[in-house]
Amino acid sequence: MHTIDPQSWKQDMPEFRAKTAAFYAGELDKAAYKGFSGLYGSYAQKGGQASMLRLRMTAGRVTKEKLAFTVRAIREHDVPRAHFTTCQTIQLHDLQQDDVCDIMEKALDAGIVTMGGGGDFPRNVMCSPLSGVEQGEYFDVLPWAEAAGDYLMHFIKAEKMPRKLKVGFSNSPANVTHATYRDLGFVARPDGKFDVYSAGGLGNNPRFGVKVAEAVEPGKILYYIKAMWLTFRAYGNYENRGKARTRYMQDICGGPEGYAKAYNEKLAEVLASGEDLNLAVEPRPVTKSGDGVVVGGPRVIPQKQEGLYTVEWHPIGGQPELETLCALSDALADIPEAEMRLSPDETAFIINLTGSEAEKVLALTACGAESVFETSVSCIGGQTCQVGTRDSQGLLRSCVAAVREAKLPDGALPRIHISGCPSSCGTHQTGAMGFRGASKLVDGKPQAAFTFFLGGEARQGQEAMGRELGVMLEADIPAFLVELGKTVAASGRDFFAWRQAEPEGVERIAAPYLA
Repeated sequence: MHTIDPQSWKQDMPEFRAKTAAFYAGELDKAAYKGFSGLYGSYAQKGGQASMLRLRMTAGRVTKEKLAFTVRAIREHDVPRAHFTTCQTIQLHDLQQDDVCDIMEKALDAGIVTMGGGGDFPRNVMCSPLSGVEQGEYFDVLPWAEAAGDYLMHFIKAEKMPRKLKVGFSNSPANVTHATYRDLGFVARPDGKFDVYSAGGLGNNPRFGVKVAEAVEPGKILYYIKAMWLTFRAYGNYENRGKARTRYMQDICGGPEGYAKAYNEKLAEVLASGEDLNLAVEPRPVTKSGDGVVVGGPRVIPQKQEGLYTVEWHPIGGQPELETLCALSDALADIPEAEMRLSPDETAFIINLTGSEAEKVLALTACGAESVFETSVSCIGGQTCQVGTRDSQGLLRSCVAAVREAKLPDGALPRIHISGCPSSCGTHQTGAMGFRGASKLVDGKPQAAFTFFLGGEARQGQEAMGRELGVMLEADIPAFLVELGKTVAASGRDFFAWRQAEPEGVERIAAPYLA
Protein backbone atom coordinates (compact mmCIF):
# COMPACT_ATOMS: atom_id res chain seq x y z
CA MET A 1 0.00 0.00 0.00
CA HIS A 2 1.33 3.42 -0.97
CA THR A 3 1.79 5.78 1.98
CA ILE A 4 1.57 9.51 1.38
CA ASP A 5 4.86 11.24 2.17
CA PRO A 6 4.22 13.90 4.84
CA GLN A 7 6.49 16.28 2.93
CA SER A 8 4.06 16.24 0.00
CA TRP A 9 1.54 18.24 2.04
CA LYS A 10 3.91 21.22 2.03
CA GLN A 11 2.58 22.18 -1.38
CA ASP A 12 -0.67 23.16 0.37
CA MET A 13 0.97 25.46 2.92
CA PRO A 14 1.16 28.69 0.83
CA GLU A 15 -2.62 28.74 0.42
CA PHE A 16 -3.13 28.25 4.15
CA ARG A 17 -0.73 31.08 4.94
CA ALA A 18 -2.52 33.40 2.51
CA LYS A 19 -6.02 32.64 3.81
CA THR A 20 -4.88 32.86 7.43
CA ALA A 21 -3.31 36.26 6.77
CA ALA A 22 -6.57 37.40 5.16
CA PHE A 23 -8.58 36.22 8.17
CA TYR A 24 -6.36 37.99 10.69
CA ALA A 25 -6.46 41.12 8.53
CA GLY A 26 -10.26 41.10 8.66
CA GLU A 27 -10.62 40.32 4.95
CA LEU A 28 -12.17 36.87 5.49
CA ASP A 29 -15.09 36.27 7.84
CA LYS A 30 -15.13 33.62 10.56
CA ALA A 31 -17.48 31.22 8.77
CA ALA A 32 -15.54 31.32 5.51
CA TYR A 33 -12.25 30.80 7.31
CA LYS A 34 -13.61 27.88 9.33
CA GLY A 35 -14.81 26.20 6.14
CA PHE A 36 -11.30 26.51 4.73
CA SER A 37 -9.02 25.97 7.71
CA GLY A 38 -10.60 22.73 8.95
CA LEU A 39 -8.90 20.89 6.09
CA TYR A 40 -5.59 21.89 7.63
CA GLY A 41 -6.50 20.82 11.17
CA SER A 42 -6.80 24.36 12.48
CA TYR A 43 -9.65 26.59 13.63
CA ALA A 44 -9.91 30.09 14.95
CA GLN A 45 -10.81 30.09 18.63
CA LYS A 46 -13.84 31.90 20.01
CA GLY A 47 -13.40 35.63 19.49
CA GLY A 48 -11.25 35.20 16.39
CA GLN A 49 -8.07 36.54 18.03
CA ALA A 50 -6.14 33.27 18.22
CA SER A 51 -6.00 29.83 16.60
CA MET A 52 -5.73 26.21 17.63
CA LEU A 53 -3.81 23.51 15.77
CA ARG A 54 -4.59 19.81 16.00
CA LEU A 55 -1.52 17.57 15.75
CA ARG A 56 -2.70 14.24 14.40
CA MET A 57 -1.25 11.36 16.44
CA THR A 58 -2.35 8.26 14.55
CA ALA A 59 -3.71 5.59 16.90
CA GLY A 60 -2.83 7.82 19.86
CA ARG A 61 0.84 6.88 19.47
CA VAL A 62 3.24 9.68 20.39
CA THR A 63 6.75 8.50 19.64
CA LYS A 64 9.71 10.14 21.34
CA GLU A 65 10.42 11.99 18.10
CA LYS A 66 6.86 13.34 17.78
CA LEU A 67 6.79 14.33 21.44
CA ALA A 68 10.15 16.07 21.05
CA PHE A 69 8.82 18.08 18.11
CA THR A 70 5.70 19.06 20.04
CA VAL A 71 7.78 20.24 22.97
CA ARG A 72 10.20 22.08 20.70
CA ALA A 73 7.26 23.93 19.11
CA ILE A 74 5.90 24.82 22.56
CA ARG A 75 9.27 26.22 23.61
CA GLU A 76 10.15 28.06 20.41
CA HIS A 77 6.71 29.63 19.94
CA ASP A 78 5.88 30.20 23.60
CA VAL A 79 2.70 28.15 23.23
CA PRO A 80 0.63 28.87 26.35
CA ARG A 81 -1.72 25.89 26.35
CA ALA A 82 -2.02 22.31 25.10
CA HIS A 83 -4.86 19.79 25.29
CA PHE A 84 -4.98 15.99 25.03
CA THR A 85 -8.20 15.44 23.09
CA THR A 86 -10.82 12.70 23.24
CA CYS A 87 -9.75 11.71 19.71
CA GLN A 88 -6.17 11.02 20.85
CA THR A 89 -4.57 14.11 19.33
CA ILE A 90 -2.61 16.99 20.85
CA GLN A 91 -4.10 20.43 20.34
CA LEU A 92 -1.99 23.56 20.69
CA HIS A 93 -4.00 26.62 21.70
CA ASP A 94 -3.83 30.42 21.73
CA LEU A 95 -1.57 30.55 18.67
CA GLN A 96 -1.03 33.69 16.63
CA GLN A 97 -0.98 33.80 12.84
CA ASP A 98 2.72 33.13 12.23
CA ASP A 99 2.88 30.50 14.97
CA VAL A 100 0.09 28.32 13.60
CA CYS A 101 1.50 28.47 10.06
CA ASP A 102 5.07 27.74 11.08
CA ILE A 103 4.22 24.87 13.46
CA MET A 104 1.93 23.27 10.89
CA GLU A 105 4.64 23.24 8.24
CA LYS A 106 7.49 22.18 10.54
CA ALA A 107 5.37 19.34 11.92
CA LEU A 108 5.59 17.61 8.56
CA ASP A 109 9.35 17.22 9.04
CA ALA A 110 8.56 15.21 12.19
CA GLY A 111 6.01 13.04 10.38
CA ILE A 112 3.05 14.82 12.01
CA VAL A 113 0.32 15.64 9.52
CA THR A 114 -2.39 18.08 10.54
CA MET A 115 -4.27 17.82 7.21
CA GLY A 116 -7.79 16.49 7.60
CA GLY A 117 -7.75 17.17 11.33
CA GLY A 118 -10.95 19.17 11.00
CA GLY A 119 -13.71 19.62 8.44
CA ASP A 120 -15.41 16.90 6.41
CA PHE A 121 -12.50 14.46 6.29
CA PRO A 122 -11.26 11.23 7.86
CA ARG A 123 -10.18 12.19 11.37
CA ASN A 124 -7.44 10.78 13.56
CA VAL A 125 -7.70 6.97 13.67
CA MET A 126 -8.18 5.85 17.26
CA CYS A 127 -6.76 2.80 19.00
CA SER A 128 -6.78 1.24 22.46
CA PRO A 129 -3.88 3.13 24.06
CA LEU A 130 -2.15 0.13 25.62
CA SER A 131 -2.41 -2.07 22.56
CA GLY A 132 0.64 -4.32 22.41
CA VAL A 133 1.53 -4.04 26.09
CA GLU A 134 -1.77 -4.63 27.90
CA GLN A 135 -2.30 -7.76 29.92
CA GLY A 136 -5.43 -9.63 28.79
CA GLU A 137 -5.84 -7.95 25.41
CA TYR A 138 -7.17 -10.18 22.62
CA PHE A 139 -4.33 -9.09 20.31
CA ASP A 140 -2.24 -6.06 19.42
CA VAL A 141 -4.41 -4.03 17.03
CA LEU A 142 -1.99 -1.09 16.71
CA PRO A 143 -0.30 -2.07 13.41
CA TRP A 144 -3.66 -2.24 11.66
CA ALA A 145 -4.83 1.03 13.20
CA GLU A 146 -1.70 2.78 11.94
CA ALA A 147 -2.13 1.25 8.48
CA ALA A 148 -5.74 2.42 8.44
CA GLY A 149 -4.56 5.93 9.32
CA ASP A 150 -2.14 5.91 6.39
CA TYR A 151 -4.82 4.64 4.00
CA LEU A 152 -7.45 7.16 5.08
CA MET A 153 -5.12 10.04 4.23
CA HIS A 154 -5.77 9.18 0.57
CA PHE A 155 -9.39 10.29 0.95
CA ILE A 156 -8.60 13.82 2.11
CA LYS A 157 -8.35 15.04 -1.47
CA ALA A 158 -10.76 12.49 -2.95
CA GLU A 159 -14.47 13.08 -3.58
CA LYS A 160 -15.90 15.03 -0.67
CA MET A 161 -17.85 13.21 2.04
CA PRO A 162 -20.94 14.76 3.64
CA ARG A 163 -19.18 15.13 7.03
CA LYS A 164 -16.24 13.81 9.03
CA LEU A 165 -15.45 10.11 9.40
CA LYS A 166 -14.12 8.68 12.68
CA VAL A 167 -12.54 5.22 12.72
CA GLY A 168 -11.57 3.31 15.88
CA PHE A 169 -9.85 0.05 16.85
CA SER A 170 -10.44 -1.80 20.12
CA ASN A 171 -8.22 -4.54 21.57
CA SER A 172 -10.66 -5.79 24.25
CA PRO A 173 -14.25 -5.51 25.54
CA ALA A 174 -13.19 -2.45 27.55
CA ASN A 175 -14.03 -0.60 24.32
CA VAL A 176 -11.93 2.39 25.36
CA THR A 177 -12.14 3.87 21.86
CA HIS A 178 -15.92 3.34 21.64
CA ALA A 179 -15.28 1.28 18.51
CA THR A 180 -18.75 -0.27 18.67
CA TYR A 181 -20.29 3.15 18.17
CA ARG A 182 -17.94 5.04 15.90
CA ASP A 183 -18.55 5.77 12.23
CA LEU A 184 -16.48 2.64 11.65
CA GLY A 185 -15.06 0.39 14.34
CA PHE A 186 -12.81 -2.68 14.28
CA VAL A 187 -13.30 -4.74 17.42
CA ALA A 188 -10.78 -7.45 18.31
CA ARG A 189 -11.92 -11.01 18.94
CA PRO A 190 -10.23 -13.80 20.92
CA ASP A 191 -9.52 -15.62 17.64
CA GLY A 192 -7.31 -12.81 16.32
CA LYS A 193 -9.90 -11.42 13.91
CA PHE A 194 -12.13 -8.34 13.88
CA ASP A 195 -15.85 -7.76 14.12
CA VAL A 196 -16.79 -4.58 12.26
CA TYR A 197 -19.31 -1.99 13.46
CA SER A 198 -20.55 0.96 11.45
CA ALA A 199 -22.81 4.04 11.49
CA GLY A 200 -22.62 4.78 15.20
CA GLY A 201 -21.93 8.02 17.01
CA LEU A 202 -22.79 10.32 19.90
CA GLY A 203 -24.32 13.80 19.80
CA ASN A 204 -27.78 14.59 18.51
CA ASN A 205 -29.66 11.44 17.48
CA PRO A 206 -27.05 9.11 19.07
CA ARG A 207 -26.79 5.57 17.77
CA PHE A 208 -24.81 2.49 18.65
CA GLY A 209 -23.11 0.97 15.65
CA VAL A 210 -24.47 -1.76 13.43
CA LYS A 211 -22.42 -4.96 13.27
CA VAL A 212 -21.82 -5.27 9.53
CA ALA A 213 -19.23 -8.06 9.51
CA GLU A 214 -17.81 -10.78 11.74
CA ALA A 215 -14.47 -12.58 11.92
CA VAL A 216 -12.68 -10.34 9.44
CA GLU A 217 -9.02 -11.15 8.80
CA PRO A 218 -6.91 -8.17 9.92
CA GLY A 219 -5.16 -8.05 6.57
CA LYS A 220 -8.51 -7.30 4.87
CA ILE A 221 -9.53 -4.19 6.83
CA LEU A 222 -8.83 -1.69 4.04
CA TYR A 223 -11.58 -3.25 1.94
CA TYR A 224 -14.00 -2.46 4.75
CA ILE A 225 -12.74 1.10 5.02
CA LYS A 226 -13.17 1.65 1.28
CA ALA A 227 -16.70 0.22 1.54
CA MET A 228 -17.45 2.66 4.38
CA TRP A 229 -16.31 5.60 2.29
CA LEU A 230 -18.47 4.49 -0.64
CA THR A 231 -21.48 3.90 1.60
CA PHE A 232 -21.17 7.33 3.20
CA ARG A 233 -20.91 9.03 -0.17
CA ALA A 234 -23.89 7.08 -1.51
CA TYR A 235 -26.29 7.48 1.43
CA GLY A 236 -24.94 10.41 3.47
CA ASN A 237 -26.93 13.64 3.55
CA TYR A 238 -25.18 16.33 1.50
CA GLU A 239 -28.03 18.82 1.94
CA ASN A 240 -28.41 19.10 5.73
CA ARG A 241 -25.21 19.24 7.79
CA GLY A 242 -27.18 18.52 10.95
CA LYS A 243 -28.10 15.12 9.53
CA ALA A 244 -24.91 14.38 7.64
CA ARG A 245 -23.15 12.07 10.12
CA THR A 246 -23.06 8.35 9.38
CA ARG A 247 -25.45 7.43 12.22
CA TYR A 248 -28.32 9.01 10.29
CA MET A 249 -27.80 6.47 7.52
CA GLN A 250 -29.39 3.80 9.72
CA ASP A 251 -32.72 5.60 9.29
CA ILE A 252 -32.08 6.50 5.65
CA CYS A 253 -31.57 2.81 4.85
CA GLY A 254 -34.64 1.66 6.74
CA GLY A 255 -33.05 0.63 10.04
CA PRO A 256 -29.99 -1.37 11.14
CA GLU A 257 -30.70 -4.35 8.90
CA GLY A 258 -31.23 -2.10 5.89
CA TYR A 259 -28.01 -0.26 6.64
CA ALA A 260 -26.03 -3.50 6.98
CA LYS A 261 -27.39 -4.61 3.61
CA ALA A 262 -26.44 -1.30 1.97
CA TYR A 263 -22.94 -1.41 3.46
CA ASN A 264 -22.33 -4.99 2.36
CA GLU A 265 -23.44 -4.16 -1.16
CA LYS A 266 -20.68 -1.56 -1.30
CA LEU A 267 -18.25 -4.05 0.22
CA ALA A 268 -19.10 -6.50 -2.55
CA GLU A 269 -18.35 -3.78 -5.11
CA VAL A 270 -14.93 -3.17 -3.57
CA LEU A 271 -14.10 -6.88 -3.44
CA ALA A 272 -15.17 -7.33 -7.07
CA SER A 273 -13.21 -4.32 -8.31
CA GLY A 274 -9.87 -6.13 -8.37
CA GLU A 275 -8.18 -3.40 -6.34
CA ASP A 276 -5.47 -4.88 -4.11
CA LEU A 277 -6.01 -3.56 -0.58
CA ASN A 278 -4.43 -6.45 1.29
CA LEU A 279 -2.24 -5.59 4.25
CA ALA A 280 0.87 -7.38 5.48
CA VAL A 281 1.83 -5.79 8.79
CA GLU A 282 2.97 -7.25 12.08
CA PRO A 283 3.12 -6.03 15.69
CA ARG A 284 6.40 -4.51 16.81
CA PRO A 285 8.17 -6.65 19.38
CA VAL A 286 9.23 -5.05 22.64
CA THR A 287 12.84 -6.14 23.03
CA LYS A 288 13.91 -4.55 26.32
CA SER A 289 13.93 -6.38 29.64
CA GLY A 290 13.19 -5.32 33.18
CA ASP A 291 15.95 -4.24 35.56
CA GLY A 292 14.75 -6.15 38.60
CA VAL A 293 13.19 -3.12 40.29
CA VAL A 294 9.57 -3.80 41.25
CA VAL A 295 7.35 -0.73 41.42
CA GLY A 296 3.68 -0.41 42.36
CA GLY A 297 1.01 2.21 42.97
CA PRO A 298 -2.30 3.39 41.53
CA ARG A 299 -0.62 4.94 38.48
CA VAL A 300 1.60 1.97 37.67
CA ILE A 301 0.39 -0.75 35.31
CA PRO A 302 2.44 -3.95 34.86
CA GLN A 303 2.74 -4.77 31.17
CA LYS A 304 2.39 -8.17 29.58
CA GLN A 305 6.15 -7.96 29.00
CA GLU A 306 7.57 -9.27 32.27
CA GLY A 307 9.45 -6.66 34.28
CA LEU A 308 8.16 -3.69 32.27
CA TYR A 309 5.66 -1.05 33.37
CA THR A 310 3.37 1.68 32.12
CA VAL A 311 2.89 4.91 34.06
CA GLU A 312 -0.51 6.59 33.85
CA TRP A 313 -0.63 10.40 33.82
CA HIS A 314 -3.94 12.22 33.67
CA PRO A 315 -3.62 16.01 33.55
CA ILE A 316 -6.87 17.44 34.89
CA GLY A 317 -9.16 18.23 31.98
CA GLY A 318 -6.58 16.80 29.59
CA GLN A 319 -4.60 20.02 29.89
CA PRO A 320 -1.01 19.19 30.81
CA GLU A 321 1.26 21.59 32.62
CA LEU A 322 3.65 22.47 29.82
CA GLU A 323 6.69 22.42 32.09
CA THR A 324 5.85 18.81 32.98
CA LEU A 325 5.25 17.83 29.35
CA CYS A 326 8.59 19.32 28.34
CA ALA A 327 10.46 17.63 31.19
CA LEU A 328 8.82 14.31 30.31
CA SER A 329 9.96 14.59 26.71
CA ASP A 330 13.51 15.36 27.81
CA ALA A 331 13.50 12.29 30.09
CA LEU A 332 12.07 9.90 27.50
CA ALA A 333 14.80 10.84 25.03
CA ASP A 334 17.20 8.69 27.06
CA ILE A 335 14.85 5.76 27.75
CA PRO A 336 15.02 2.98 25.11
CA GLU A 337 11.70 1.96 23.50
CA ALA A 338 9.67 4.30 25.72
CA GLU A 339 6.87 6.32 24.18
CA MET A 340 3.66 8.07 25.12
CA ARG A 341 0.20 6.83 24.22
CA LEU A 342 -2.89 9.05 24.40
CA SER A 343 -6.27 7.72 25.49
CA PRO A 344 -9.76 8.93 24.51
CA ASP A 345 -10.35 9.77 28.18
CA GLU A 346 -7.52 12.37 27.99
CA THR A 347 -5.05 10.17 29.89
CA ALA A 348 -1.45 9.81 28.74
CA PHE A 349 0.32 6.49 29.25
CA ILE A 350 4.10 6.25 29.20
CA ILE A 351 4.95 2.69 28.20
CA ASN A 352 7.89 0.28 28.09
CA LEU A 353 9.57 1.36 31.32
CA THR A 354 11.77 -0.67 33.62
CA GLY A 355 11.07 -0.38 37.32
CA SER A 356 13.69 2.31 37.90
CA GLU A 357 12.55 4.21 34.79
CA ALA A 358 8.96 4.03 36.00
CA GLU A 359 9.95 5.55 39.32
CA LYS A 360 11.53 8.52 37.52
CA VAL A 361 8.46 9.04 35.30
CA LEU A 362 6.15 8.79 38.31
CA ALA A 363 8.04 11.61 39.99
CA LEU A 364 7.95 13.75 36.85
CA THR A 365 4.18 13.35 36.42
CA ALA A 366 3.07 13.80 40.02
CA CYS A 367 1.04 16.91 39.16
CA GLY A 368 -1.93 15.10 37.61
CA ALA A 369 -5.18 13.57 38.86
CA GLU A 370 -5.10 12.12 42.36
CA SER A 371 -8.36 10.14 42.29
CA VAL A 372 -10.79 8.46 39.93
CA PHE A 373 -13.00 11.54 40.02
CA GLU A 374 -10.11 13.78 39.01
CA THR A 375 -9.66 11.71 35.83
CA SER A 376 -12.99 13.12 34.65
CA VAL A 377 -13.27 13.97 30.97
CA SER A 378 -13.98 17.43 29.59
CA CYS A 379 -14.00 18.87 26.08
CA ILE A 380 -12.04 22.10 25.55
CA GLY A 381 -15.18 24.10 26.32
CA GLY A 382 -17.06 27.19 25.24
CA GLN A 383 -14.37 29.64 26.35
CA THR A 384 -12.24 28.33 23.47
CA CYS A 385 -14.47 26.44 21.00
CA GLN A 386 -16.50 28.50 18.53
CA VAL A 387 -19.55 26.25 18.85
CA GLY A 388 -19.24 25.50 22.55
CA THR A 389 -22.13 26.64 24.73
CA ARG A 390 -20.63 26.36 28.21
CA ASP A 391 -17.21 26.41 29.87
CA SER A 392 -16.80 22.71 30.53
CA GLN A 393 -13.16 23.08 31.60
CA GLY A 394 -14.14 25.76 34.11
CA LEU A 395 -16.87 23.53 35.51
CA LEU A 396 -14.44 20.66 35.96
CA ARG A 397 -11.91 22.85 37.75
CA SER A 398 -14.62 24.10 40.12
CA CYS A 399 -15.79 20.55 40.83
CA VAL A 400 -12.27 19.25 41.50
CA ALA A 401 -11.59 22.15 43.87
CA ALA A 402 -14.85 21.52 45.78
CA VAL A 403 -14.26 17.77 46.06
CA ARG A 404 -10.69 18.31 47.27
CA GLU A 405 -11.89 20.81 49.87
CA ALA A 406 -14.49 18.30 51.07
CA LYS A 407 -11.72 15.66 51.40
CA LEU A 408 -13.86 12.95 49.84
CA PRO A 409 -12.21 9.52 49.66
CA ASP A 410 -11.17 8.11 46.32
CA GLY A 411 -14.03 6.09 44.80
CA ALA A 412 -16.83 8.09 46.42
CA LEU A 413 -17.48 9.71 43.05
CA PRO A 414 -17.09 8.23 39.58
CA ARG A 415 -15.38 9.81 36.63
CA ILE A 416 -17.79 12.32 35.09
CA HIS A 417 -17.95 13.39 31.45
CA ILE A 418 -18.56 17.04 30.50
CA SER A 419 -19.45 18.40 27.06
CA GLY A 420 -19.93 22.10 26.44
CA CYS A 421 -22.55 21.47 23.75
CA PRO A 422 -24.63 18.62 22.23
CA SER A 423 -21.73 17.43 20.05
CA SER A 424 -20.66 15.17 22.94
CA CYS A 425 -16.91 15.70 22.55
CA GLY A 426 -16.74 14.97 26.28
CA THR A 427 -18.72 11.74 25.67
CA HIS A 428 -21.30 12.70 28.30
CA GLN A 429 -23.87 10.33 26.84
CA THR A 430 -22.04 7.11 27.68
CA GLY A 431 -20.39 8.14 30.94
CA ALA A 432 -21.60 6.89 34.32
CA MET A 433 -22.49 10.53 34.96
CA GLY A 434 -22.48 13.21 32.28
CA PHE A 435 -23.14 16.91 31.88
CA ARG A 436 -23.97 18.78 28.66
CA GLY A 437 -23.94 22.57 28.30
CA ALA A 438 -27.38 24.18 28.53
CA SER A 439 -29.30 27.17 29.93
CA LYS A 440 -31.78 27.44 32.76
CA LEU A 441 -34.25 30.26 33.44
CA VAL A 442 -33.99 31.88 36.85
CA ASP A 443 -36.43 34.75 37.47
CA GLY A 444 -37.04 34.83 33.74
CA LYS A 445 -33.35 35.19 32.85
CA PRO A 446 -31.20 32.45 31.25
CA GLN A 447 -28.36 31.24 33.44
CA ALA A 448 -25.37 29.00 32.71
CA ALA A 449 -26.39 25.39 33.29
CA PHE A 450 -25.75 21.78 32.28
CA THR A 451 -28.14 18.95 31.48
CA PHE A 452 -27.46 15.96 33.74
CA PHE A 453 -27.16 12.41 32.36
CA LEU A 454 -26.96 9.23 34.42
CA GLY A 455 -26.20 5.59 33.72
CA GLY A 456 -24.22 5.56 30.48
CA GLU A 457 -21.92 2.62 29.74
CA ALA A 458 -19.20 2.15 27.11
CA ARG A 459 -18.08 -1.46 27.63
CA GLN A 460 -18.67 -3.77 24.68
CA GLY A 461 -21.83 -5.80 25.17
CA GLN A 462 -23.08 -3.46 27.91
CA GLU A 463 -23.34 -0.20 25.93
CA ALA A 464 -26.00 2.18 27.20
CA MET A 465 -26.93 5.80 26.72
CA GLY A 466 -27.31 7.76 29.93
CA ARG A 467 -30.79 8.94 30.92
CA GLU A 468 -31.38 12.68 30.75
CA LEU A 469 -32.60 13.71 34.21
CA GLY A 470 -32.92 17.47 33.89
CA VAL A 471 -31.00 20.75 33.96
CA MET A 472 -28.76 21.87 36.82
CA LEU A 473 -27.30 25.34 37.30
CA GLU A 474 -23.55 25.36 36.69
CA ALA A 475 -23.01 27.06 40.05
CA ASP A 476 -24.85 24.24 41.86
CA ILE A 477 -23.03 21.26 40.34
CA PRO A 478 -20.01 21.28 42.70
CA ALA A 479 -22.33 21.30 45.73
CA PHE A 480 -24.39 18.46 44.27
CA LEU A 481 -21.27 16.34 43.72
CA VAL A 482 -19.98 17.01 47.23
CA GLU A 483 -23.34 16.02 48.74
CA LEU A 484 -23.42 12.89 46.62
CA GLY A 485 -19.84 12.00 47.50
CA LYS A 486 -20.40 12.47 51.23
CA THR A 487 -23.47 10.23 51.10
CA VAL A 488 -21.54 7.52 49.27
CA ALA A 489 -18.55 7.80 51.62
CA ALA A 490 -20.80 7.48 54.68
CA SER A 491 -22.06 4.15 53.36
CA GLY A 492 -18.56 2.65 53.41
CA ARG A 493 -18.93 1.61 49.73
CA ASP A 494 -17.54 3.01 46.51
CA PHE A 495 -19.90 4.79 44.11
CA PHE A 496 -20.84 1.80 41.98
CA ALA A 497 -21.44 -0.55 44.92
CA TRP A 498 -23.50 2.16 46.64
CA ARG A 499 -25.57 2.76 43.52
CA GLN A 500 -26.27 -0.94 43.20
CA ALA A 501 -27.51 -0.96 46.79
CA GLU A 502 -29.37 2.36 46.35
CA PRO A 503 -30.65 2.33 42.74
CA GLU A 504 -32.56 5.60 43.15
CA GLY A 505 -29.97 7.28 45.34
CA VAL A 506 -28.45 9.59 42.74
CA GLU A 507 -31.87 10.73 41.53
CA ARG A 508 -32.94 11.46 45.11
CA ILE A 509 -29.90 13.61 45.86
CA ALA A 510 -30.04 15.34 42.47
CA ALA A 511 -33.76 16.20 42.67
CA PRO A 512 -33.45 19.50 44.62
CA TYR A 513 -30.71 20.69 42.27
CA LEU A 514 -32.84 19.91 39.21
CA ALA A 515 -35.99 21.63 40.51
